[in-house]
Amino acid sequence: MASEASPLLTSSSDGDKTAHEVIYDRFTRRRKRWIVFIVSCAGLLPKLVAASFVPSLPQVAKELHSTHAAVSLTVSLSTFATAIGTLVWAAYSSFYGRRTMYLCGIPFLCIGSCGVAMSNSLRSLLFWQFIQTFGCSGGLSLGAGVIGDIYKLEERGIGIGIFLGATLFGFAVAPFFGGVAAQYWSWRNLHYSLAVWGLLELLLIYVLLPETSHPGTLGIDKLKQRRQVHIAWVNPLRSLWLLRSPNLFGVMLATSLALITDYVLLVPLAYTIGVRYGITNKAIIGACFLPNGLGNFIGAPLAGRLSDVLIRKWQKKRKGVWSPEDRLRATWIGGLFMVPLSVGVSGLLTTYVGGPIGLLLNLLCLFINGMGVVFVLNPIGSYNVDVVHSQSAEITAANASVLIICRDYRTRNSLTYLPFFFSGVRSFILSVATALVIPSIERIGVAWTNIIVAVLALLGQGIIFLTIRYGDRMRASVDVGFSTIENN
Repeated sequence: MASEASPLLTSSSDGDKTAHEVIYDRFTRRRKRWIVFIVSCAGLLPKLVAASFVPSLPQVAKELHSTHAAVSLTVSLSTFATAIGTLVWAAYSSFYGRRTMYLCGIPFLCIGSCGVAMSNSLRSLLFWQFIQTFGCSGGLSLGAGVIGDIYKLEERGIGIGIFLGATLFGFAVAPFFGGVAAQYWSWRNLHYSLAVWGLLELLLIYVLLPETSHPGTLGIDKLKQRRQVHIAWVNPLRSLWLLRSPNLFGVMLATSLALITDYVLLVPLAYTIGVRYGITNKAIIGACFLPNGLGNFIGAPLAGRLSDVLIRKWQKKRKGVWSPEDRLRATWIGGLFMVPLSVGVSGLLTTYVGGPIGLLLNLLCLFINGMGVVFVLNPIGSYNVDVVHSQSAEITAANASVLIICRDYRTRNSLTYLPFFFSGVRSFILSVATALVIPSIERIGVAWTNIIVAVLALLGQGIIFLTIRYGDRMRASVDVGFSTIENN
């Protein structure tokens, strides 16, 4: 049981590698990079599946002779499927292994995508989209688990950074691809393309991805007797129970407050930037998401490397003593400066600066916000894996940033799509934020709405400060099976 005096904060003084450290040498550096590439491709799928479908909703409603509101039920159902799938694949990966769960999940995506493409009724569409999103929903939690398996503590940040950057980039490009498909192609062909991608990913994983779980740690390996085909029950909701830890709950809350800035900038994008600068084409509106995704893509590995450097720096400063909260210091640059400044300045630009200059400066703010948000998300994601390393997939599932798209919101003849991230308590926080964005802009304006959200992001950094300062006491107050330096 971890406490204030536990080995959680101690490091071996000798230079010899322990048996646990040798586990991380199973794969060469080149092989690790290849593994990260494979799981990053899988991590892109949930975001592409969810976000690319939304711009096609009017087209789907027309072809199926249904109403837009009725077709939007597919999005609500996919929210439910993603919530279930994320927890299920993470929980079972600790029993059967990461590779096995990938091989079990992706066929659901392929079959579901073909089913969606061939649907001729709303009922059929609802059923197949549930299958589709359930199958690919494990991409983020399984990928984080894989990276926690292959990278040791002081290298883990850059690994998760590359993975997170690639997966979040999917969030930005998906609306663009979906908008292009809706404007110039066919929503059915789009889903056939997703099925082909799934098949290629399945082949890649089957041929090239090894099982990364540490030897002897899987639930099935611990069974004294088992059948040739052993089916076990694993409670998928147990992941959420990890959030009773004040450390884990606190950083989850700080992440949510940073993510709200994404909501304020991206949720009403067609209504704010689109209307202010006269953009009506769906493909161009989707392209306006790209700077934010590019910021995610560039910022995530930089944030990961910075968090690794800080872990080594502070461990050396304490003469070998490791405090997991040192990694959270890497959030300062994003949480204190990039995130609040980008969202606040964007609100002022949209309100007072018109023309091409205002648009370009807004796109720059979207880029900086994308970088800033991952400078908060990445160190926190790595911190979660550090402190509950044996349950890395589960804690990622509990905090998973799974992209969902909720129902469209019509206002002043402008169609606005509302993306939100679903995960336990964070779902409540962000769904409330999503619901309030448009009414707040209509009541007090873009500038004041963005300034209020910038202040909330700063409050999140206050929570991070308290976690860094009192992290050892917070861990000691509620033990959820925290990892130590010896098993990390």
